[in-house]
This record gives sequence, structure tokens and C-alpha cells, in this order.
Amino acid sequence: MYRNKQQINQTILDTVLMSGSEGITITPLLRQSNLPFKRAIGFIDKLTQNNLINKIVISDVKKVFIITERGKILLEEYKKFNMIAESFGLEL
Repeated sequence: MYRNKQQINQTILDTVLMSGSEGITITPLLRQSNLPFKRAIGFIDKLTQNNLINKIVISDVKKVFIITERGKILLEEYKKFNMIAESFGLEL
């Protein structure tokens, strides 16, 4: 199944949100989002630059991602918009 950029962003945000306040490291994030590393890094960098997720560096090799309040709002609004679009028979 092909996913567009918005769907991939939604998947990443959902995955980070589900991890809770402890955050999630890169490997489980990639696994749960079903994305290869090279492709996911571009999306994660964009989400971080736009303050939708925070990257917390714990050590040289360990980074944890946590969703921001802004990210939660975007995710909620995207889901509402997607539901409305689907009710009109549109596929995003």
C-alpha cells in the first residue's frame, strides 16, 4: 500500500504519541512506522524542524523522540480532516 507524505507524518506522530512521556528511540519508531532508516530520517528532521516532535539526545548514540503540544494539535486536526474527506468519498 502506498502512503503519501501526510500519511507517513501521521504514522510517525501517532507512533511517538503512543510512546508516552518517556519517548521512543529511533529503532522502535522505524519498526512501528514501517519505514526504512534513510526515508524516515527526512520525515523526522522535518517534524523536528517544525517543532512537532522534540529530539532529546541522551548520549552520543541514543536519541529519544517526544511529541510536542503542537504535534498533538496537528495530529488531531489531520485526523478530523481525514474523517471529513472520507465521509465525502475522497481519499487523501
